[in-house]
Amino acid sequence: MKPYKFILSGGGTGGHIYPAVAIADELKSRYSDAEFLFVGASDRMEMDKVPQAGYKIEGLWISGIQRKLTLKNLAFPFKLISSLLKSRKIIKQFKPDAVIGTGGFASGPLLQVASSKGIPSLIQEQNSFPGITNKLLGKKVNTICVAYDGLERFFPKEKVKLTGNPIRKDLLEVKNKQIEGKDAFTLKHNKKTLLVLGGSLGARRINQLIEANIDFFEAQDIQVIWQCGKLYYDQYKQYNDLDRVQVHAFLNNMDLAYAAADVIISRAGAISVSELCIVGKPVIFIPSPNVAEDHQTKNAKSVADKNAAILIREKDLDADFQNEFSALISNEEKQKELSKNIEALALVNATNDIVDEVEKLLNSAS
Repeated sequence: MKPYKFILSGGGTGGHIYPAVAIADELKSRYSDAEFLFVGASDRMEMDKVPQAGYKIEGLWISGIQRKLTLKNLAFPFKLISSLLKSRKIIKQFKPDAVIGTGGFASGPLLQVASSKGIPSLIQEQNSFPGITNKLLGKKVNTICVAYDGLERFFPKEKVKLTGNPIRKDLLEVKNKQIEGKDAFTLKHNKKTLLVLGGSLGARRINQLIEANIDFFEAQDIQVIWQCGKLYYDQYKQYNDLDRVQVHAFLNNMDLAYAAADVIISRAGAISVSELCIVGKPVIFIPSPNVAEDHQTKNAKSVADKNAAILIREKDLDADFQNEFSALISNEEKQKELSKNIEALALVNATNDIVDEVEKLLNSAS
């Protein structure tokens, strides 16, 4: 039998890219001779991150519709037509056996063309509230893998499979890498480490919070790994001059960053939440209030309500942050309790379960 060929499409943020890479890695472990092609948006971060993971990628000229009235929206119909035509060409030339989408603008045209041609297709929805691309694709594709209960209200019930979110395999070994992690970031082993994550593009309000509390962290005897995002790096890189602070535009070795951390401050995107459940460290979630249906707050609340994390809304940061942080960092029992409870929420087999669904599509097609 000839080797399988897979196209994966997803991007715009790490929350769409890394699930696609995790799925590809698991497929590759099962089908070592398989061929893979990623399709992304030509001006987004997947064009760099996917090749770094060892896969080929093609770019489409595509972006979303801006919520405000803007001249950029005038180009959208032309971008969509261009992307549909290029997707048709890619599929005709590559001849995939299955196509997998993980969200983001580029997955729309690609999955639309694949499903219209009867190619087995699957989407993976990370959030408790789907984006517009996946909502539209849900009517077309064969299978929809989700991470939360209740998504039948958005998708055809018979297509929905509850699998969880795919997680990079290197995160499963984080507990055994604490010394390696602290050494990789040249940290002092006898001091507590705070890891700050604002998502792959950065979070302005979290960055402002960390800058305002540099002296506070010093007084708490804390060392800080601060991923500020590429959009903000020039603004905050000056703090690399401090002994206890490291500022990074992006963290490529996330497993070692997680391993080095004693406490984590993070946004509450779906993939971040899933990863942090696997990692099992004490977390303070600061959800973005600027996303569809406020789904980050819902994600964070679902964890905090189980006494598995601390939730602080942006509007409460000035009043609550220092008290909450001090109470956590000084209480070893509270840290252990949060770690134990968040780890209990982890769906460690999600990637395997999603690839099992891909295999079912392959078998039914043959």
